[in-house]
Amino acid sequence: MTTDSNAKAYWSATLGLLTKVLIVWALVSYGAGILFAPMLNGIHLGGYPLGFWFAQQGSIYIFIILIFYYAVKMGQIDRKFGMDE
Repeated sequence: MTTDSNAKAYWSATLGLLTKVLIVWALVSYGAGILFAPMLNGIHLGGYPLGFWFAQQGSIYIFIILIFYYAVKMGQIDRKFGMDE
């Protein structure tokens, strides 16, 4: 693989990962916390409506999981394309 095509493949893999993470982030923050909250409020978690729980607590947990997921996957991409330290 040439350096230019390696750089393009690396950038493509990086943008693909970033796109996936941002889609999950948008679905959780806007979807579960705002748009789908009325539907989710019929389900209770710990005595609170699920829509409220996602808006207040669940989205934070998902965001932390996304940070670790991104770090692990980005490390794998770096190693695959020889960009690791």
